[in-house]
Amino acid sequence: MQTVLGFLGRTRRRLAQVFLQFSSKGGWAIALVALLTTSCSNTYLSDIETNPWEVIALPTEAAISDVDFADDGEHGWLVGSRTTLLESTDAGKTWDPRILGLGDQQYTFTSIDFSGDEGWLVGQPNIMLHTNDGGTSWSNIPLDPQLPGQPLLVTATGPDSAELATDIGAIYSTKDGGKQWKGLVQSAVGVVRNMTRNEAGRYVAVSSRGNFYSTWVPGQDSWQPHNRENSKRLQNMGFGKDGLLWLIARGGQMQFGTEQTAYEEWTKPINPEFAASWGLLDVAYRTPQELWVTGGSGNLLMSKDGGETWAKNKAVENVPTNFYRIKFLGDKKGYVLGQRGYLLRYDEEPQTA
Repeated sequence: MQTVLGFLGRTRRRLAQVFLQFSSKGGWAIALVALLTTSCSNTYLSDIETNPWEVIALPTEAAISDVDFADDGEHGWLVGSRTTLLESTDAGKTWDPRILGLGDQQYTFTSIDFSGDEGWLVGQPNIMLHTNDGGTSWSNIPLDPQLPGQPLLVTATGPDSAELATDIGAIYSTKDGGKQWKGLVQSAVGVVRNMTRNEAGRYVAVSSRGNFYSTWVPGQDSWQPHNRENSKRLQNMGFGKDGLLWLIARGGQMQFGTEQTAYEEWTKPINPEFAASWGLLDVAYRTPQELWVTGGSGNLLMSKDGGETWAKNKAVENVPTNFYRIKFLGDKKGYVLGQRGYLLRYDEEPQTA
């Protein structure tokens, strides 16, 4: 309600300004129509022409946190809460539970990543698993009990090589299959809300309260803190195809970076859909210009021009879940991860929306 009232208040103020400017010139009626059209253009978005997403009900009610595939592209893995590990052998069309012999301890698996058939899986409380055969077998990699923070993000970087980042920003690398680890930063950044790594090895992390963000570039001794752009707290941040940052702030506000190294130059804030954008949660680029944005209550938005104009995928808005994460594994394979066992799979042959 406060959001709607704020919008109406801003609209009334703009109407008053335009009326005073044009009434003496006899153009007030034209200005009024133009202003109303501009103000409401993104209040409710139009539907996308076709729906490229297939809704898949998974055999679990766990929250899914990550997805990746081995080298053949057919053999995939989903991980999540409640020690959830799901396996697909048909490019993600169907998924079956995989039970690991981990005892009675319940884990929340947070990240999985493959390079060829070699994969790494991490979770909380501290656990790391490693496979060299596409996931047919997994070995447990012991982690130091004094590890700062808990495993949050793992990236396969080459044969027997990986990077591990914890939920307080400690970053380690291994080149011998996890036997030895080298610290890459001198000090942690503090508890983070979320963290992302791009293909160049750069990281961005949002603080737990969303009041600032930090970046790290390979070779730096420590994370570099940055103040947020305005009073709205940060919800999530990540990298686009061009290496620039994007951000989502509370209230569904988005901004895009304009400078790659300083990470402090931003476009003006936008709200892709005023009426429902309060629940935006994640962004992923399918191509350098086509991006998708997920949100609460089945919100799934799309822009074909880098965020200039937007449309909404109304075919999935009744799926009873929040879409927490979206991930593209190439321009023809993508997944939207939700709660309560719901998954969206990008289909190369779109269905009519």
